[in-house]
Amino acid sequence: MNIQKIKNYFNTTGHKPNFGLRELLGYIGPGLLVTVGFIDPGNWASNIAAGSEYGYKLLWMVTLSTIMLILLQHNVAHLGIVTGDCLSEAAKKHLKPWLSETVLSTGIIAAVSTAMAEILGGAIALNLLFHLPVKLGAVLILMLIIALLFTNTYKKLEKWIMGFVSIIGISFLYELSKVHVSWGEAVSGWTVIQFPAGSMPIIMSVLGAVVMPHNLFLHSEVIQSRQWNLEEDAVIKKQLKFEFLDTLISMIIGWAINSSMIILAATTFFVNHVKVEELGQAQQMLIPIVGNLAALVFGIALLLSGISSTMTAGMAGGSIFAGMFGEPYDIKDRHTRIGVVGILTLATFVIFLVGDPFKGLIYSQMLLSIQLPITVFLQIYLTSSEKVMGKYKNSLRHNLVLWLIAVILTVLNVMLFSSYLF
Repeated sequence: MNIQKIKNYFNTTGHKPNFGLRELLGYIGPGLLVTVGFIDPGNWASNIAAGSEYGYKLLWMVTLSTIMLILLQHNVAHLGIVTGDCLSEAAKKHLKPWLSETVLSTGIIAAVSTAMAEILGGAIALNLLFHLPVKLGAVLILMLIIALLFTNTYKKLEKWIMGFVSIIGISFLYELSKVHVSWGEAVSGWTVIQFPAGSMPIIMSVLGAVVMPHNLFLHSEVIQSRQWNLEEDAVIKKQLKFEFLDTLISMIIGWAINSSMIILAATTFFVNHVKVEELGQAQQMLIPIVGNLAALVFGIALLLSGISSTMTAGMAGGSIFAGMFGEPYDIKDRHTRIGVVGILTLATFVIFLVGDPFKGLIYSQMLLSIQLPITVFLQIYLTSSEKVMGKYKNSLRHNLVLWLIAVILTVLNVMLFSSYLF
């Protein structure tokens, strides 16, 4: 993908798109790439743990996380549309060198943590489906993803990922059709905030699994594949509206899939007093409850989730690393390639050091939630700056909402540490 070439084409030709339904449907895509990131194997582990241990009680965290995600992703896509820079490029351009390098280095760590969860989830799926050792599966996933990223255009990758999201969504609809759901309890779980005893680590892992730092970097990059000319206010404003609809629709799909995971675990494991400690255990336990086909569907959906989310994790990592050199993501560029290969390879290496894959997935999500406030504070600073955004900087109302989200994220992190210390 060469976002810079696409952007230059539209800017130099003065491209003026029509603003009808057909154009809106053609605009859908970048949001779904972000959605893949929060229906990844890390989410599976966090959501299954939440549902199997606490039933429907932690569904509210999916709702809260998704609302925060919509606002944050729209805000960071706003940055990409208006400036033509991704979050990493903007940080490099507008922060002092020592500060940008520090902040973006934590983003790299978050990208490695994300990629580790994605690759590990795909490896676990290969183990469930074909009985391959997890470490061998991780290496195979690594090789497949690097091949896909290096040999496909952005448009082809987007189509593949959109197809995977559709299959994953259909898979969970099938799973839910096989169980008895207490929709009254589900509605209560979505709307009533509860903190059951000992639930803070799971709550934080759910938060980290939904609102993911690498997705904020990724969205500001891939939204530029839809870049129109930046010289007319009407075009920019219409693009911002289209982007918001793309983000909203995509995030609602992700909310539904994440909720389905918790509900499925609540209806199969929680009601039978079964605590799930690994994804393979979850698949095997589904067999006597909902049948062999449901367990097979579970494994296939997990594999597709691992493959698609690893692709987006690699793209995000490449974007962050290239941005540290003031460059856009371009898979033909040396810095982008180093970022992609380096982050995915390091993530695979970490898998060889993990003793408990299931706990590794959960703790990776907790690490993301710890880094997340740093990325959120970064984007608020940049999108609030008139120097960066011009007249499109955040309004006072938008800033208040974004700061509220940042404070909530920080408080939840303090609560997490407190749950371990006391």
